[in-house]
Amino acid sequence: MLLALLLCYAGFTALCLSMPRHHDELLGNKPSPRRRRGLNLAGWLLLVLSLWAAVAANGWGFGLVDWFAVLMLSALALVLLMPYQPRLVLGLAGVSLLASPVAAWAQC
Repeated sequence: MLLALLLCYAGFTALCLSMPRHHDELLGNKPSPRRRRGLNLAGWLLLVLSLWAAVAANGWGFGLVDWFAVLMLSALALVLLMPYQPRLVLGLAGVSLLASPVAAWAQC
């Protein structure tokens, strides 16, 4: 479930960065259309990978329930961090991407 959490948080952060307002707030500039599409695609891909990780860990019955819980937890963390610690959002997203292979290896 840790892998699903890490991938969900990174996916939601990528979707957040695909919006011009949040991209400007976090990185200081507006994203180009190509970057917006890339971040949008990466965000959705990471969310699909998190679904795969949750289902692979616990099967379809409990995996979907775990995935929805992880979705809510990672979205809540992102929503609570954005107004108060916007730089921490990017740091946690980077750490989650770096820790994902370790979590995937531990899940096997």
